[in-house]
Amino acid sequence: MNVKKQNFLIPGAVALAAVVIPFVLIRLGVIDAYTSQVLTMGGINAVIAISVNMVAGIVGQLTLGQCAFEAIGAYSVIIFTQDAGLPLPVAMLVAPFLAAVFGFLIGFPTLKLEGDYLAIVTLAFGEIVRVVLVNLKGITGGPNGKSFKYSFMRDDLFWGPAVSYLVSIGMLVVVIVLLQNFLHSTYGRAIKSIREDEIAANSNGISVFKYKMIGFVIASFIGGLGGALYAPIIGFIKPDIASFNNSVNMLIYVVLGGMGSMSGTVIAAFVLTAVQEALRFLGNYRLLFYPVVLIIVMLFRPQGLMGMKELSFANGFYWLKDRFLKKNGAKAEVEAKSEGEAE
Repeated sequence: MNVKKQNFLIPGAVALAAVVIPFVLIRLGVIDAYTSQVLTMGGINAVIAISVNMVAGIVGQLTLGQCAFEAIGAYSVIIFTQDAGLPLPVAMLVAPFLAAVFGFLIGFPTLKLEGDYLAIVTLAFGEIVRVVLVNLKGITGGPNGKSFKYSFMRDDLFWGPAVSYLVSIGMLVVVIVLLQNFLHSTYGRAIKSIREDEIAANSNGISVFKYKMIGFVIASFIGGLGGALYAPIIGFIKPDIASFNNSVNMLIYVVLGGMGSMSGTVIAAFVLTAVQEALRFLGNYRLLFYPVVLIIVMLFRPQGLMGMKELSFANGFYWLKDRFLKKNGAKAEVEAKSEGEAE
């Protein structure tokens, strides 16, 4: 088998195992419903954190209101399904595109400017979305939120926690695969060049505004997809989903995992989601954990867990294979030497 096929099959096998094995264990009851829900939330948080990383780590622009797109996706799914009568799969596909449209409307006037204007605008946009959701009581349920009667977590509708995990982690894998392929394309390399040096990229004929817009719209789409997953899986949403605090939490995942590292962001999302659940007995005091984590990261690992590097399962497989071959080769050499001395 050639290297290209191995580089494709090894990550594919790992991704398939990450989706199928826990799904089967949840169905068999080996993994309980609570643990499966934590894993499911980790997958949703990872999708939204990837959207933040797309803007902050790949495009190189700071965003402080990315969860506004999550809220748009989440509320759109419920409204399209319960009020407009669309099938749930169709609503989950349409909602991210609606979030992308809002991303285009926000980015078009903002990304033409230099500096941190995008951070200010996205912060304001998040607050606008939250206030609108609070006041449109007839459509959104107001500050009390809106429930979703087709929640995946209900065992009487389908497979409950198992299908929730399957949808969440399966979609996370799809997002990672598609985004990594995009980042290795001509468009992705152009966006990365803008992140490194806008002036140099512009002098080489790269349209800075165009590629910033492409990156930001893709990030908005992914954020809306995270919301489209959140609503049917959790079954209840509130306007606070668009709050500044929620967006900052997602930004913390990116900072801890590493700006520009998708695998680092995913690892940080799962770890912090699990830690937050483990510290739930502390009540609101558990929120002190995030500032402590940020201080420690800034002091000892300012580039984050992975920096800009990506976790490679193929390279890990090759490393283990080389270690195994060297160990067996050394063992055979020792045995041959011992046999020669015995003769």
